[in-house]
Formats: sequence, structure tokens, C-alpha cells
Amino acid sequence: MGDSRWSGEARYQALLAVAQAANSRLDLSSVLDAVAAALSDLVPIDGIGVMTREGQTLRPLAIHHRQEPRRDDESPRDYVRRVTDAAGLERERPLEQLTQLERTGQTIVIDDAQNDPRVRDAASVRRNGVRCLVLARLAMGTDFVGGIAFVRMSRSPFSPEEVGILEDVSRPVATAVANALAFEEIQALRARLEDENRALKEEIESSAAAGGIIGASDGLRAVLERVERVAGTDSTVLITGETGTGKEVVARAIHRASSRAGRAMIKVNCAALAEGLVASELFGHEKGAFTGALERRRGRFELAAGGTIFLDEVGDLPAAVQVSLLRVLQDGEFERVGGSQTLRTDARVVAATNRDLKEVVREGGFRSDLYFRLNVFPIHVPPLRERAEDIPLIAEYYARHYARKIGKGIRGIAPSAMARLREARWPGNVRELQNVVERAVILARGVVLDLADFEIGSPGAEARTSTDHGHGADGERHRIEAALAASRGRVSGPEGAAAALGVPPSTLESRIQRLGIDKHAFRRRPSASSR
Repeated sequence: MGDSRWSGEARYQALLAVAQAANSRLDLSSVLDAVAAALSDLVPIDGIGVMTREGQTLRPLAIHHRQEPRRDDESPRDYVRRVTDAAGLERERPLEQLTQLERTGQTIVIDDAQNDPRVRDAASVRRNGVRCLVLARLAMGTDFVGGIAFVRMSRSPFSPEEVGILEDVSRPVATAVANALAFEEIQALRARLEDENRALKEEIESSAAAGGIIGASDGLRAVLERVERVAGTDSTVLITGETGTGKEVVARAIHRASSRAGRAMIKVNCAALAEGLVASELFGHEKGAFTGALERRRGRFELAAGGTIFLDEVGDLPAAVQVSLLRVLQDGEFERVGGSQTLRTDARVVAATNRDLKEVVREGGFRSDLYFRLNVFPIHVPPLRERAEDIPLIAEYYARHYARKIGKGIRGIAPSAMARLREARWPGNVRELQNVVERAVILARGVVLDLADFEIGSPGAEARTSTDHGHGADGERHRIEAALAASRGRVSGPEGAAAALGVPPSTLESRIQRLGIDKHAFRRRPSASSR
């Protein structure tokens, strides 16, 4: 008791140094370094760790390890990850002692950690040769913040006087931990707001370009009725229809009519992503998860929390990602690529596909259990050729839209031109019609768009293509091959096959690969128009 190390002055100076560090630093590792320095002449220790509980996992917040100091080029977060991973902490469930600490507030002192039944089975204790351990409570008033562990690798149990000093030191550390957690939450909220603002900007721009749902046909009215019925629920929706029918516009209509309209609708084009990046795009990744992963990145499911995630071309998801998506739909849980922390999302899922998913399931290319999870409320968008009465409304809308955008005084479309638009088969549907009208506005010399302004293929050839090849995979193959033949194998560009079909080049490339089409063969083959 008379040991000068524990005198009032020495203890006061140690507490003052810790308090100053706790109140002046947000970096908890630096705070623990200051704690270790302040205790060096009072209580010999080999390591300090601050932890909290996050869901059902133990979350290490900061580490001071005498034998594994932080490198000069290492950030505090990377240091904690390296040391805790080496110690096995990230793979442990919450220590029962942490729960006990929260419940009772009593400091836990363990003199022989290797044999004490309370901690001897903990991987971090065994792996690091921890011999003696003091676990003290961190609290702000009555609010439990976490725990702080002081360890020794030698067989030198902590004396009651040493435990008392460690308890005193823990109090200002609790303030530093609470401040750091609050700052982390503020940073996370700020990053989330920035991401949501970016997503909302994309949504507004996309919505303005899409022009909303246009038409008055029976087929479209049936679609709108189903949209109205499902929008007020959180049910998963599967929108089917050919390329260019407006599936994304329908998805946005569902989102806007839902209680989630105040949050963003996050879009993911599953067919436009490289196979190895789909999981990272959907679920995010940790720093170092793969080559090029220079920092942690939140995935689309995290960004869509409280809102809607739109999975376009969901039928093109790789098999491994289908498993992860099924888990999200069943349990609302996922992990970032390269991470072990289980995250939750309440994002509503709206998916779309131009493929016959039932047929793909039969062929083994899509999981049946995932299909049934997605197909809770199906909405089929009919092709434009089945609602010809909507063509004049759509064409007039886009004529006005692009005339304003380009700065031309277009007043309408000539009857002869409109009749030709109605006769066309439109294999690219609304998107193809939109492109044709935009091109006509650019070419127009007068104030009325006449037949000469429109570049439309032969209606007889279009009709034969639709009749002969149907609407399934064979029909898709023939449409793509016809477009490739006309473009001499070119996919991108204004004269490319993607523009003719009204789809993004990346989407067309994915379908060419899926169908096993040799696009290079068409570069050696004369087009029908040149024969």
C-alpha cells in the first residue's frame, strides 16, 4: 500500500494525461497510446483493447499492442484490422464477460486466462498467450459504451491497487470512445447523404429523360392498375417485357407511389457489369478485398436502405450472386465482399428482365427458389406492337421533348408519317421509337415532321422477323444477328447494332456473349442492303 508508484500525485498525473488525450483526440488508437504511456510507471501492461458489441458480433474499436506497434504508413483503422485479425478477435462472438460487464458494472479480473473457464476458449486469448486480464466497463452516465481490456503476457496478476488505477483511467477513456462513435456516426450519415443526393440526382435526370408512362391503351391501363395496387406495399415486384418497353419507367412509378418516395431509387443494370464486379456493386467491398479495392465502398443495397433498389436485367446475375441475393430477400442480410460483418437492409426490391425466367430456370441458368422470391407480384409490360394506339401519343411527346431540347419549332407529325410509325413493328419498342423521333427532329427542315424525316426499316421485313422468330431466345438471337448484319458487326456508335436495337452497348455485349454469337463473323459478311 505504501508503494510510491500508487501515490496520489502519481495517480493524479496519470489521470490528467489520459483525460487530456481523451478530450483532444478522435483517434482512439492515439488515446490508448497515451493511456499506455501514462501507465508505464504505474501499472505494467502489454496491451490495451477497446471494444463494443455490434449486433451479435464483437467489434474492436482500438488497440495498443506493445509488441505490434503501428507502422508509420498505417492508418488507425488498418492497424486495428491487422492486429485484431491476427488475434482472432473478428471471428469471436461477443464475450459473455462483456454482457456481464454491461449488466453488473463490476470490473472482471482474471489471474490465469489460459486456464480460467470464462475466457480460456477465446481464440484471441489462446493465440496471443494472454495470462492476466482486467476488463473494465466504459459508460457515459447510465449508458453502456463498451469495455476496455488490459492484458499481460506474464504470470503477474494485477494487484487490487493496480485494478483501482485501471478503473480510474477507464472513466476518461469512456468519453473518448463515446465521442469517437458519435463522430463515426456523423461521418457515416454525411457519406450516406452524399451518396443519396448523388443517387437522387441520377434519378431526377433519368426520370426527366424517360418522360414517364405515356399511353392510354388497354394493355397499358392494366399495367398502371397493377402498379397502383402494389405500390403501397413492400412486396417484391418482377417486371417482365421485351427490351425497350419501359420496365424502368414502371419501376420508378412504383417507387414514386410508395411510402418510400422520399428516399432514392437505386438502379443496378446487372447485365452491364463485369461478372467479377456484380457482388461488389450490390453489396460493397472492404479495402483490399481485391486488386483495385483501395478503400471501403458501400454497395447499392446499403445506399437503398429505406428506399427501393431496381435490379434491371436480373436474369443475367451470376450464380454465386444469385445465392447472396436470395439471402437478402429471405433475411435482409448480406456481407461486403472481403468482409465478415453482417449488414442488414430494408430496401424494397423491384426487379426486371426481358428473358423468360421460367425457361431459364428449366435450363438451369437461374435458381428456382430465387425466381419464386422475385416473382411475388409480376407485372408484364406489353410490347409496343401490341398497343399501337399508344404510338401517336408517344411519338408526339418525344417530338415536343426533343424539339425543345434542340431548339427547333416543331409543331407536330404529318399524318403520312404517323401512319408509317403505327405500321412499324418496333422490335426495340418505346426506346427504338424514341430514338427514331429524336433523329427525325434533328433531320427535320420544316416545322412538321414528314415521312422523309423518319428513318424506318421496311414494315414487311419487320413483320417477318417478328412472325418467323417469335419472342423467346430464338427471336432474341435473330434480332441481334439481324442488327449485327446491318451494322457489319459493329456494336457501339450511332450506326451500331446497340443503337438499332435501342439498348446500351454493354447490355448488347452481354447478350451476345450469353447467346454465343460470333459478332466478328458479321464483319466479313456483306449486309443485306449492299447485296
